Amino acid sequence: MQRHPNLVPLSHEHKSLLFVCRYLKKDAAPYEGYPLDAVSKMAYMVKVFQEIMVPHIQKEDYLFEQCRGHRADMDALLDELIAEHRIISGMYSALVDSADPVEAMDQLARSLEDHIRKEERVVFEKMQEELPEVIAALRFE
Repeated sequence: MQRHPNLVPLSHEHKSLLFVCRYLKKDAAPYEGYPLDAVSKMAYMVKVFQEIMVPHIQKEDYLFEQCRGHRADMDALLDELIAEHRIISGMYSALVDSADPVEAMDQLARSLEDHIRKEERVVFEKMQEELPEVIAALRFE
């Protein structure tokens, strides 16, 4: 299903974040211009979380708020995603104190990747099918 124009910006951000997930994994292939040492990866991840992830989560929280209360099954999915946002944010916050930052970044990357794939493959599709009027009325500030 083609993405509704109001969801396209979030999907584009997801695409960027999926690259970050691949880069942060401990078995990441070399990417030109991206160092693979843990300190550099950590610095890159901090930048991405501050510049992309935090505003992205805020936009999704707004989206989820608009979609709540219409269908019980959708509300249950949204509750899962909101909980995952908290878990992923907590994993990010815990990195500075991690005894094994490479493993912690790998776990964060894998959790974020699973989360994004659920949003794209399940939730956004379901929103478009079941709540088209809500999606059409979205206005991100």
